[in-house]
Amino acid sequence: MSTPFTATILGAPRIGPNRELKRAVERYWAGRIDRAALEEIAAGLRRDALSELTRAGLDSVPVNTFSYYDQFLDTAALLGALPNRVRGVADDLDRYFAAARGTADIAPLEMTKWFDTNYHYLVPEIGPDTAFTLHPEKVLSELKEARSQGVPARPVIIGPITFLALSKAVDGAGAPIERLGELLPLYTDLLGRLADAGAEWVQVDEPVLVTDILDNGPELAEQVYTALAGAAKRPAILVATYFGEPGAVLPALARTQIEGVAVDFVAGGDQSISGLADKLLVAGVVDGRNIWRTDLHAALARLDGLVGSAAAVAVSTSCSTLHVPYSLESETELDDALRSWLAFGAEKVEEVATLATALRSGRDSVAAELEASSRAVASRVRDPRLHNDEVRTRLDAVLAGGLGRGPAVERRKAQDARLDLPSLPTTTIGSFPQTVEIRKARAALVGGEIDETEYTNRMKAEVETVIRLQEDLGLDVLVHGEPERNDMVQYFAEQLDGFFATKNGWVQSYGSRCVRPPVLFGDVTRRQPMTVDWATYAQTLTDKPVKGMLTGPVTILAWSFVRDDQPLADSANQVALAIRDETVDLQSAGIAIIQVDEPALRELLPLRDADKAAYLKWAVDAFRLSTSGVSDATQIHTHLCYSEFGEVIGAIADLDADVTSIEAARSHMEVLDDLNGIGFANSVGPGVYDIHSPRVPTADEMVTSLRHALGAVPAERLWVNPDCGLKTRKTDEVTESLRHMVQAARLVRATG
Repeated sequence: MSTPFTATILGAPRIGPNRELKRAVERYWAGRIDRAALEEIAAGLRRDALSELTRAGLDSVPVNTFSYYDQFLDTAALLGALPNRVRGVADDLDRYFAAARGTADIAPLEMTKWFDTNYHYLVPEIGPDTAFTLHPEKVLSELKEARSQGVPARPVIIGPITFLALSKAVDGAGAPIERLGELLPLYTDLLGRLADAGAEWVQVDEPVLVTDILDNGPELAEQVYTALAGAAKRPAILVATYFGEPGAVLPALARTQIEGVAVDFVAGGDQSISGLADKLLVAGVVDGRNIWRTDLHAALARLDGLVGSAAAVAVSTSCSTLHVPYSLESETELDDALRSWLAFGAEKVEEVATLATALRSGRDSVAAELEASSRAVASRVRDPRLHNDEVRTRLDAVLAGGLGRGPAVERRKAQDARLDLPSLPTTTIGSFPQTVEIRKARAALVGGEIDETEYTNRMKAEVETVIRLQEDLGLDVLVHGEPERNDMVQYFAEQLDGFFATKNGWVQSYGSRCVRPPVLFGDVTRRQPMTVDWATYAQTLTDKPVKGMLTGPVTILAWSFVRDDQPLADSANQVALAIRDETVDLQSAGIAIIQVDEPALRELLPLRDADKAAYLKWAVDAFRLSTSGVSDATQIHTHLCYSEFGEVIGAIADLDADVTSIEAARSHMEVLDDLNGIGFANSVGPGVYDIHSPRVPTADEMVTSLRHALGAVPAERLWVNPDCGLKTRKTDEVTESLRHMVQAARLVRATG
């Protein structure tokens, strides 16, 4: 076996500890810096990150995990699989960004969630004319860069099985996985080039192998890695599985001549390991996806049990630390107890190094770290914020009363009489652009330059601007635009006991889009109404209905770092109870339409089929709990976006929202056939244009989308809206796009 390493992580974030890459990429898109300046910033971020990981004690450091937008898109570029429509873009970087974001003339690739995380990847399109060719310049350049720093670099690439299994067939092509044989020579060639460039190990990521996406995963794993291990020239191969238990894939890989396997012992739990007598086992015992401090004693006990099951054992994070913030260093406002329970990216690297030292040199060599871990575990168990008997008793009583509203047909009659909307009513999903003025006001509030009263006045002025714009455009159901909200989850978390918001806990969601997930650490209660004043103020400005805008319990969980000491279902119900109280207060204030968004419903779906039904049951129940307190005449909307909906289509119907708005533009309304297939009978608003691109669609394009939708949904149940919220777009883009949307709706109303 090649020289084993002892301490590593499977990947690292790339946005920069202060979002330097985000800002640089956005400046490049805006034409304010050139390519050379962007590349200089990127190189500095890579250099600093590699130095920090090496200094922390890792003896194998992942490289090629940096990306200007998305590592899956990088793989499409590596394999020559960018769509034909971008090939006319001369500059290779601009061609890459055209595939990611689109241009005025080029539609972007579809985007969806990366397994059950809140990261989004771009879905490659594999058509009959896709001709795979190898373009290894990026990975070779980053390997050379790391080796020049003296870094023990391990290139990371997405494996051929995962790449094809998560790609999309287009233009009548067969399933992409059928073209696996075409990729193996390219991967063999790449392995040889990496060996020539000095790579001792290469990490090949195959997370699809812990799912049931493929019926023949173990067979494919053995076939592919027998072939790649037979390459005449190559580094040692580490196949990385993560986000779950590999199950039968592990013995299949064990039968090949690869040198190592990475296994997730956090999401995968306790697993039986055998057949690795000639291989390195990279044990993912430090959670790469959540922010809780590792119980070092428990992790060492697990590692002790693995010693002897493989030729050697290395300590690792369970997956890439892309999913957690960079460091706790800037979180200076946390109380000592809470801080002691946490580990962000830098702290997780330290935990990996500590555990590896303990394995090599014994527990006495890390006695201080073990003692600190024990204190933190004990402190968390005792803290009264984790057990609120009052909220638990009230929740039991509400659940005992049932979660149902009246039949959908009766609700529709009551709502039609109250709202008197036209056919094909137009609306938006909720947020409007977060302008420079809004961001400056928020920064001024945080910096103490203005007080809460002045901030509220500025946000009310923005609400009035947004209401007037929507009236001028002719929208039928309005929103207040959410200028006061920093984020659709953080905004609520900051007003709920049991949560705290970080100061600099940014993680990448997609491209240059970063989010700051709050931390749900204790039992959840609502201190006071959270949105009522804003919704009622907006309603005073117009005679048209204004939607109350809330985030649903599953999405709040999915986009937060959630406590791991009780079942997710229990935490979801506590959040749902708080949202239920808010819906009741909105209704009492005269708000006739309330939207409870659940864009992350698909996101938390377990990766194994056997676990999915139980999740969907509690997720649906949590949503219905959150909406069960209002009358039939109050119209409940929900919104879902950027996921593969097939597996949750039944649950979407079970939510029993009166109106469901759903992503459909990039997928060309495919979801409507799925909804019809299960007898979905409530109203639906399939997105008629994609907001994640700066491109402004024409009214004619939206007419085409609406006519397509009318082939699946009758006019009396069809709403007209964008795919998602408008927060990240510019005001001029939004104004023109919505003007075209209203024009399209009116034309289709008039002509049928």
